[in-house]
Amino acid sequence: MATFLYKLGKLAFRRRHFVVLIWVALLTLAGVGAATAPTAAASSFSIPGTEAQKAFDLLDQRFPGSAADGATARVVFKAPAGEKLTDTANKADIQDTVANIKASSKQVASVADPFVAKTISKNGEIAYSSTSYKVSSMELTDDDRDGLQEVIDQAKETGLTVEVGGDALQAMPETGATEVIGIAIAAVVLVITFGSLLAAGLPLLTALIGVGIGVSSITALADALDLGTTTSTLAMMIGLAVGIDYALFIVSRYRAELAEGRAREEAAGRAVGTAGSAVVFAGLTVVIALVGLAVVNIPMLTKMGVAAAGTVAIAVLIALTLIPALLGYAGKRVHGRKARKKLAADAEKTQGATGPKVNMGTRWARLVLRRPVLVLVAGVIGLGAMAIPVASLELGLPDDGVQPTDTTQRKAYDLLSEGFGPGFNGPLMTVVDARGADDPKGAVGEVVSEIKKTDGVAAVTPATFNKAGDTAIISVVSKYKPSSVETEDVVHAIRDAGKDIKADTGAELSVTGSTAMNIDVSQKLNDALVPYLALVVGLAFLLLMVVFRSVLVPLKAALGFLLSVLAALGAVVAVYQWGWLGSVFGVEQTGPVMSMMPIFMVGVVFGLAMDYEVFLVTRMREAYVHGERPAQAIVTGFKHGARVVTAAAVIMIAVFAGFIGSSEQMVKMIGFGLAIAVFFDAFVVRMTIVPAVLALLGKKAWWLPKWLDRLLPNVDVEGEGLNAAAEPRGGDADRELIDA
Repeated sequence: MATFLYKLGKLAFRRRHFVVLIWVALLTLAGVGAATAPTAAASSFSIPGTEAQKAFDLLDQRFPGSAADGATARVVFKAPAGEKLTDTANKADIQDTVANIKASSKQVASVADPFVAKTISKNGEIAYSSTSYKVSSMELTDDDRDGLQEVIDQAKETGLTVEVGGDALQAMPETGATEVIGIAIAAVVLVITFGSLLAAGLPLLTALIGVGIGVSSITALADALDLGTTTSTLAMMIGLAVGIDYALFIVSRYRAELAEGRAREEAAGRAVGTAGSAVVFAGLTVVIALVGLAVVNIPMLTKMGVAAAGTVAIAVLIALTLIPALLGYAGKRVHGRKARKKLAADAEKTQGATGPKVNMGTRWARLVLRRPVLVLVAGVIGLGAMAIPVASLELGLPDDGVQPTDTTQRKAYDLLSEGFGPGFNGPLMTVVDARGADDPKGAVGEVVSEIKKTDGVAAVTPATFNKAGDTAIISVVSKYKPSSVETEDVVHAIRDAGKDIKADTGAELSVTGSTAMNIDVSQKLNDALVPYLALVVGLAFLLLMVVFRSVLVPLKAALGFLLSVLAALGAVVAVYQWGWLGSVFGVEQTGPVMSMMPIFMVGVVFGLAMDYEVFLVTRMREAYVHGERPAQAIVTGFKHGARVVTAAAVIMIAVFAGFIGSSEQMVKMIGFGLAIAVFFDAFVVRMTIVPAVLALLGKKAWWLPKWLDRLLPNVDVEGEGLNAAAEPRGGDADRELIDA
């Protein structure tokens, strides 16, 4: 592989005009496709195999047009101090508001009058009106939301307190500002790392081109493939991350080859042949992790993973072709002015300088090698201590109760809890399929009776039958918060009671609604975590065996990753579930950790962690294959790779940490979790535990059974095969560097 990539890098360097033209054409084509494609609706959300989804599907069949899966808005009213909502003026204002909501959008399916539906608190001070829409919240337009907001603003002018819960007003959080901040920090880190504006600009430019092509392609295909409006979010985040990383690796290796006295075209070829090999395998691990999300069997998550994997593949291709092409234009400016003068002086004196023999990476590696046992124990104990909170991990999907206290959703949530109890914020929708019962109405009556006896049930509404009279909907209110463990127990108790009811009457009972759906999603994600982890880590283990020609190095990489992810999850539990340092990270309400968090962190962090592992350890492997002792190979790997890995990790931490400032609790949690996971994995595992383990293993680290060595393909990531093809350094190469 190294020889092929070496030739590819030199070809791209020589034919740079043609290569750049191809990528510009692809970017233009993708942009035109995105601009002319029809606007995509939100991707249809379904959770195959869950009881909540089966009940939703049944409602679509038996209650056509009921908008059971549509957006909802629960408008909550509170009377002025000393007044009642039943007062004539207040009653008229509420009824006018209900009529205005109905007229605010063509997507409104129904609006309930609180005085007709009898949704008024016992003290007469708080009431709510339930509004349902024909489409999901992701399919509502800005005009639909603006129409509802205008009605609410008018209602507030009457003196009533009016707030809105539900998902109708919840648009996707804005993340543009945080992305700009992340890119700005990345630019600063790159300038510090390279000491050259041009060298720093190349990774940013190529990463943006790759993300532009990837996201534009997703947008162009969104309507045809039902990708929806949210599919590009993960692709943008991961594409930007790996795009900067991979370009950083290639440019850094190119500069190192120049510093060793090689001609620019030769340096480009060797950079792509060596660092490019690491990029290919690092990219493959990311693709495996993202495509592996299909194991969860949530279509939306699968589409997001595949789309992001495609963007990663584009980033790899750009690193292998566009980067060497642009390096052909860069000339001497790929080094800073001071570095160029020093390299020229060294070339005159030594005919091929090897660069500084001691840098921070070298010093750190030697420090670890002096006390490997102490460093290893300290690192493992530290991460193990951080992972302790995972034992208390509670998974769930957040509701309006975790919204910032100044949002209308949180205010509506608190008002409903005050007037009707916390369970009103997440009623359970119980569906009874009585088609198989001899007496459908009698069977439904028995269901209602059994539900009322269930512990934790606060209220049960009368059954609503469809036209055929064979299916009924019963709304059940829990005594507890929707996201609580107690409400989850209520759902399971109702479902257990349904088994006996089916045996007695032939009627089948199902529990659905947003609360039950959240419970089922959490359970499905939890069940899929171990198979997903086994698939991703297993495939990556085989891949890394091919890369490193070792059994112990991939095993160490996988175990180190698991340790860093557990520690990161522990930090998430401590901050967002326990509330430790909550005020520092803007946590206004503690609660369960988002159910998608563990599997999301495994997929994203595993890919990024393997980037650092592959790039850092391949330099060690390369030095070892070329004759260095195991300990010296570790130092050499850190000498050339530590600075680049550090810069890449700092950039990723900055990008992810920027999302902590979001107003959305889920976005905060994702940003914090990914940032702390990258910190643990890059600086504690890869930069500390890895060299300590390799130092203790010595030559055994690179052990591979002979029978396995014969079976595994030799991809030559170290570039050993390049020695025959490479041009000799010195002479004309030195003169080119000086003249450049």
